[in-house]
Amino acid sequence: MKYAKMLNGYAPIFSQFGSDIYASDVVQQAINCIVRETKKLMPKHIRTADGKVVMVSGNIQNVLDNPNPLMTTSDFIEKIIWNLFFNYNSFVLPMWDNDKLVALYPLQPTFVDFLQDASSEYFVRMRFNNGYEGTVRYSDLIHIKFNYSVNEFMGGNESGQPDNAALLKSLDLNNTLLEGVAKALKSSFAINGVVKYNTLIDGQKTEAALQELTEALRRNESGFMPLDLKGEFIPFNRQIQMVDSTTLKFIDEKILRHFGVPLPILTGDYTKAQYEAFFQKTIEPLIVSLNQAFTKALFTNRESSGFGNSVVFYYNKLNFMTVGETIEFVKISASAGAIRIDEIRAAFGYPPCEDQEIGNMFVMSKNYGSVESVKNMDLNEVGGAQNEDPESDT
Repeated sequence: MKYAKMLNGYAPIFSQFGSDIYASDVVQQAINCIVRETKKLMPKHIRTADGKVVMVSGNIQNVLDNPNPLMTTSDFIEKIIWNLFFNYNSFVLPMWDNDKLVALYPLQPTFVDFLQDASSEYFVRMRFNNGYEGTVRYSDLIHIKFNYSVNEFMGGNESGQPDNAALLKSLDLNNTLLEGVAKALKSSFAINGVVKYNTLIDGQKTEAALQELTEALRRNESGFMPLDLKGEFIPFNRQIQMVDSTTLKFIDEKILRHFGVPLPILTGDYTKAQYEAFFQKTIEPLIVSLNQAFTKALFTNRESSGFGNSVVFYYNKLNFMTVGETIEFVKISASAGAIRIDEIRAAFGYPPCEDQEIGNMFVMSKNYGSVESVKNMDLNEVGGAQNEDPESDT
């Protein structure tokens, strides 16, 4: 095989794991906000036919529920999202056994080469920290890209790495401000004045006088210190300039905007509208990328386009509804017969019904009975109305 051709003339050899920006606590907190939301996702194998969506149970769903022996689903999602923000590229290797999916492993290569064989099929050669090197067909990899722009194969800049030049300037400014605050605090604990003794005393007496003054300061609780005629206290007029909170907030928000995380999301003091904006701007595009990358790698074109197979990472938006909004959602869903009893219980934090058959029943608004019972009730009402004597007074 030979190196894949790139239209911009660069060699398709990419170094991973740039970590300069991750020394910043603000950067880590911002990414952590995104990771905590994405790990709530629920990956499902679905099949869409004639406008109907059906959940598919089988080995693919089993692996989505238990990706590999080392990770739960939330661990797995957390790992690939952290890799994505570390490198702007995240690789997952599906493991197959006789065309049966058995595991999904997130990869952390240090170098990635893109190769082509004589038939122009793409391969990826990866090297890892322990010296291991392996080559895999690119179509067999799950590759999620972030900021996919100038490079043909990788997310990030033309070298396939995160372009953090602008962010590093903000981080450097933030670090300078924090160091200034630290120095100002240290100087506030420094010497604040001197005591001048208006007489000539030798070194030993000066040391004794100093110990006497120190002991008096230690015992003092009023904040005032008496001095005799020999002593004179001369304070230092030190003006300590602290960085104002507005400036620090501006720098923090400038860094957070780079990752699409508003300050209220970071502090947890957000409104529903703020969370909705954060979800639509930052989380939803990641969900779209995950859906398409997993579907492309786990299914052939015939399986996905012809038979409607796909992987969808579902997000339960009930998680950020208020109680009132949840009640309204249940009412609307029940009026259309579009919600199960167990789903109503889950919306309010209750466990499923012990009777699984009852829990899986769809309900409608008439006393929240099952769909079938409401239909029967309506039929009985219609039948009763037809049998009534129109001239009867009762």
